[in-house]
Amino acid sequence: MQTRALPELASFVDRTAEICRTTGETDVRVALNLDGQGKCRANTGVPFLDHMLAQISSHGLIDLEVQATGDLHIDDHHTNEDVGITLGQALHKALGDRKGIVRFGHFFAPLDEALVQVVLDFSGRPHLSYGLEIPTQRVGTYDTQLVREFFVAVVNHSQLTLHIRQLDGINSHHIIEATFKAFARALRMAVAFDQRRIGEIPSSKGVL
Repeated sequence: MQTRALPELASFVDRTAEICRTTGETDVRVALNLDGQGKCRANTGVPFLDHMLAQISSHGLIDLEVQATGDLHIDDHHTNEDVGITLGQALHKALGDRKGIVRFGHFFAPLDEALVQVVLDFSGRPHLSYGLEIPTQRVGTYDTQLVREFFVAVVNHSQLTLHIRQLDGINSHHIIEATFKAFARALRMAVAFDQRRIGEIPSSKGVL
């Protein structure tokens, strides 16, 4: 029995989004294309965050533009969190009703001695299980506590279930970068189209 070849949906479905979010603390713009080539322009005023956003773009094959200004004279917290919020909103908008997507994604990413596992589900139910043990308080000027805050913001505003497990690692930079790379690859898997489920909600309930 031959299987009919199905068209690649990414060639004619628009899965782009642009979100602008302005508060008394920050002004953030995020534009993305889920079916991109991994092109990234990130200028948040937080160099390490820009570096991590580039990992999401490159390894997730998402074209990503992030522009942010914030109250960095206080600290990086508000800018980091609001970039996460806006990115989550953009992911939610670009996915639309989530018809036809694989929905689940997982990846193990090594970076030298560090090994991090990310498993995610675009379930419509925000949840984060965060298992990183980062040994230093800072990487450069970046407060490593902000890694969790970034993912909390993304999860809550993209309605994503996300599990992050650190299996190995002693270098803070390696642990964090492995996390973002694993997240990117799991994200890439989850938002891909399932050619056997074109036009269908990937849920036995019929809704996400």
